[in-house]
Amino acid sequence: MNAVSKTSSRSSKWTSTNSANILIIDDDPVICEWIERAVKDLGHRSSRARTLAEGIRKVEQGSFDVVFLDVEMPDGRGLDGLPQIRASRSSPKIIILAGAGDPDEAKRAILGGAWNYIEKSASTEAIRVPLLRALEYRAEQADVRPPGTTIWKGIVGTSRRLSPSLEMMSQAAGSDVNVLITGETGTGKELFAKAIHANSRRARGNFVIVDCTALPETLVESVLFGHIRGAYTGADRSHPGLIKHADHGTLFLDEIGELPLSIQKSFLRVIQEHRFRPVGAEKEIQSDFRLIAATNRELDGMVRAGAFREDLFHRLRTLVIELPPLRESRQDIQDLAEFYARALCDRFGMAPKRFSPEFMSMISEYRWPGNVRELIQALEKALLSAKEEPVLFPIHLPTHIRIQVASQAFRKTEGADQAHTAAGSGPVQSLPKMKDFRRSAVSEAEARYLRDLLRLAEGDFEKALEISGLSRSRLFALLKKTRPA
Repeated sequence: MNAVSKTSSRSSKWTSTNSANILIIDDDPVICEWIERAVKDLGHRSSRARTLAEGIRKVEQGSFDVVFLDVEMPDGRGLDGLPQIRASRSSPKIIILAGAGDPDEAKRAILGGAWNYIEKSASTEAIRVPLLRALEYRAEQADVRPPGTTIWKGIVGTSRRLSPSLEMMSQAAGSDVNVLITGETGTGKELFAKAIHANSRRARGNFVIVDCTALPETLVESVLFGHIRGAYTGADRSHPGLIKHADHGTLFLDEIGELPLSIQKSFLRVIQEHRFRPVGAEKEIQSDFRLIAATNRELDGMVRAGAFREDLFHRLRTLVIELPPLRESRQDIQDLAEFYARALCDRFGMAPKRFSPEFMSMISEYRWPGNVRELIQALEKALLSAKEEPVLFPIHLPTHIRIQVASQAFRKTEGADQAHTAAGSGPVQSLPKMKDFRRSAVSEAEARYLRDLLRLAEGDFEKALEISGLSRSRLFALLKKTRPA
C-alpha cells in the first residue's frame, strides 16, 4: 500500500490537465493500438509513426516525454535511431519494443541510453510500469536539474551524437561517484574529465593525472602510493604519491586499461576504502579523492580475457560517459576547426585565418581516425604552411588527408557509374528484400574498406587499428566475417 501511494504522489505532476506526450514508433497497427489504450487509460496523449524516419522527424519537430521504439522498422533498425532520438530537444525517455527478446540487443539498447527493453508479447502491466517510472524520473529531473546552468569551458560541439555525453557529464559534475569515460584516442577524454572536476564541489582541489601507459611497472606502487625515505635503493627522501596529492580533489587515471594486473587488486582496495600504505611505511594513510578513469579499450572484453579484474571494472563504471568519434559528429567539425584555429593563431602570434569552402569541405569529408587530436594537428600544419596567407585552402592540409579524401571521392564516383550502368542495362526483373539488400551492401562495403585498409597499412595490424579507429576485437571480428570460406 505504501509503495503504491509513493508512486502515485511522485507521478502527480502528470495530471489530466498536464498530461505527458507519448510517441509510438511501430509499423504494426495492433501494437500501436494496444499501447495507445494503455497510454490513454493513464490520462496521457499519444501519437504514432509508421517508419523510423517519420518517428525521428516527429521527435525533432515536437516535444515528447517518452518514445516507444520498435526494433525492426520498414526503413531501418530502431536501435540505429536511438542516439538521434535521445539527442533531440525534448530528450525523451525511450522504451524499446522487441518482437522476441535478444540479450545482445538488450545490452546494446541499454548501453545506448534506452530506459527499458521489453518484448511485445508482454502484458499491459509490463507496458504501464516502465512508462510510469520513466515519467516519474523525468519529472524528478526537471525539479532538481535546471537545464543550461553549467558552462563547459573548452568543450566544443552541439551535435545530436555528442549531446548524451554532455548530459552525462552534467550528472557526473553534480555527484561524487566514480566515472569511466570511454572513447577512441583523441576524442577528448581528458578534457571531459577536467570539465567534470572544474564544475564539481572539488574544483578547488588538485586535478591529478596518472598516465597508466607511462607507469613503470617496477615503480608503480611508489608513484601511486608514495614511499618513505629508505624504502628502496635510491629513495633518499619520502614522497607522498599521486593518490595523496589528489586528496580533496580528483584523481584521473588515463588509459586505465594499461594499469598492470599486479597492481589492480591493491588499487581496488584504495577505491573502496580510500586508505593505503606507502611503500616501506608501517601505517596506512587516507586520501579523500574522487576517481575518474578513461580508456580507449574495451574493458569488458579484457575482463573476459582475464586481462582486467572484473571487480575493479564494476567499481570504475558507476557512471559511464561514452565519447563519440569525430566521424559520427560531423556537425561539430566546423565549430571545432574555428575554435582551435583561433586558439592556434593566438598561440603562434598570427592574424586570424579564414577557411575556403574547399578547405571546409575537405575536413568535413575526412574520417579523422585520430579524432579531435588529429584535427588540431592538421590545423597546426595548415596554419604553419599558410604563413601570412589570410585564407586556408586544401593545399595547406597534410598530404595524407588530401589523398584519402580524393580516394573516397573517386570510389563514390566509380560506384555511382557502375550503379547507373547496371540500372540502364534493361528492365528490372526482381529485387531482393530491402533488409537482405541492405545487409549485402553493408557486407560488401565493409569488405572493400578492409581490403583498402590492409593495403594502406601495408599489413601492419597496429597501423590498421590507428587508421580505422576500430578496437582490436572489432577489427578481428570484421576480418573473420569477411574472410572467404
